[in-house]
Amino acid sequence: MNLRYENLAEHLLNAIAQNLYRPGERMPSVRQLSQQHRVSTATAVSALRRLEDQGHIEARQRSGYYVRARTRSPLQEPAMSAPPREPTLVTGQELVLRLIKAANNPKIVQLGAAVPAAAFLPTRKMAQISASVARRYGQRLAHYEFPPGAPELRRQIARRMSEHGCPVDPNDILITNGCQEAITLALRAATRPGDIVAIESPTFYGLLQIIESLSLRAIEIPTHPRDGIALDALQLACEQWPIKACIAVPNYSNPLGYCMSNERKRALVELVNRNRIVLIEDDVYGDLGFGLQRPSPAKSWDNEERVLYCSSFSKSLSPGMRVGWLVARPLHEQTEYLKYVSNLATPTLVQLAVADMLAAGGYERHLRQVRNQYRQAVERMTAAIGAYFPPGTRVTQPAGGFVLWVELPESVDATALSRRALPQDISIAPGPIFSATQKYRNFIRLNCAVDWDERLNQALVKLGQMVGAK
Repeated sequence: MNLRYENLAEHLLNAIAQNLYRPGERMPSVRQLSQQHRVSTATAVSALRRLEDQGHIEARQRSGYYVRARTRSPLQEPAMSAPPREPTLVTGQELVLRLIKAANNPKIVQLGAAVPAAAFLPTRKMAQISASVARRYGQRLAHYEFPPGAPELRRQIARRMSEHGCPVDPNDILITNGCQEAITLALRAATRPGDIVAIESPTFYGLLQIIESLSLRAIEIPTHPRDGIALDALQLACEQWPIKACIAVPNYSNPLGYCMSNERKRALVELVNRNRIVLIEDDVYGDLGFGLQRPSPAKSWDNEERVLYCSSFSKSLSPGMRVGWLVARPLHEQTEYLKYVSNLATPTLVQLAVADMLAAGGYERHLRQVRNQYRQAVERMTAAIGAYFPPGTRVTQPAGGFVLWVELPESVDATALSRRALPQDISIAPGPIFSATQKYRNFIRLNCAVDWDERLNQALVKLGQMVGAK
């Protein structure tokens, strides 16, 4: 015999099937269901949660339950990239500044910049910890925490890295202003102007800006949306060109979201050792996988100290706190000096606050919760793209992180689309800014870690209509 909540759930599901509640529309509240169907609030809640578990509806914070977008059919993923096989100077990054400025405008639906909304971050907890640190450390906060950084934070980072297969000495860790500065310092120490660096294609546009600012040349390596950088193509490039460094994101890359297998990570490290080049590993998304176990960094297989490891807490704790780190043992003194002459130090308060969060176990508790939130956000965005975008659209299937790489029909110009979307208060990241040679004309990257409400739903409907209108 069916329970009352099962009967109510079946009634609501039939209503959804008959389009009485359309994708993106709000379901009746718990109170409304209780009154209309003469059931207890507990029964109404159980019915809604059953539909949520089955994937028919989704809960939105402080807003209620909404009908999930239904895809026409499973979306295919983009094919492996095929960039030019020659080094080039990086140009055409002017559009990035407009994208970043849009991220500061609260009127705009932020699908462009890969910045998580406050709902995905432990903002209240970090505020409490920061206040506690300010009371306990007093005068220390008024002074520079000169490189390599606060010993409390370096010890906590070393402990976590050791737990993930990377035993490092706290003295080899350099605290930086985010992962972006860590990569910059690593490149400045490992290369000289005019040198060639190998990069994934597509790659994060911030990396391209660093390469451009250092007058380096980039050679784009074909990259698969699930397997990662093509090792055979990278080996061929090393044989043809005097490559000094390779920059890769083995765990949940931006924008593809792939996670390299352990076998491929080991092979990548063996490749850089064999060719006597440096691997700069960006592991900023490593903590944000959708599975239960955190993947090992490529540095786990680094026996020759050729992997310069870069990461930060910007995507997991707070983008505004700007706390990152670099492990570059052979170049530690050089990167420490470069850090000092660049900006003296990373702020003391934020270093000690993050150290407290790690020491008390709060960071791991937050990760256990937020990983599932990111997974749900990616699934919701994928479903919305399938429902609102035209046939022929392809989407990556990331294993972690919170961005999607979307291939639009060939007739769509992503840069023109971004210009048309901005006056509609929608920000997207067009594909050409993810390439040193402005490839990916009909690709966009979308940030999924946004507040899911009716405003976002309507923005995705409008964006799909603009894509369909070419």
